Amino acid sequence: MTTERNEMSEDEVVAVITAFIRERFLSGDERQELTESTPLLEWGILDSLSTAVLLKFIREELGVTVPPMAVDAKNFRDVRHIATMICQSLPVTSG
Repeated sequence: MTTERNEMSEDEVVAVITAFIRERFLSGDERQELTESTPLLEWGILDSLSTAVLLKFIREELGVTVPPMAVDAKNFRDVRHIATMICQSLPVTSG
């Protein structure tokens, strides 16, 4: 029996999280201003309520429960850091 990580790449997670943030918090971001390195906390895109909504999305759509100790400014500073944290927490599947 071998084990492997979920098949979603970090770039795919970046795309999913970016699309969610654009739709949910930025009214679609028609000018495509949100990038993977946009400072989400500094620009006020993520606050306590929107972070809770994002955590619920991550849990329900990606199957990752982010532990409370991982919810910090370092891990949530931009989409790339969020994706890295998620990929490190993806469930291991048996294959």
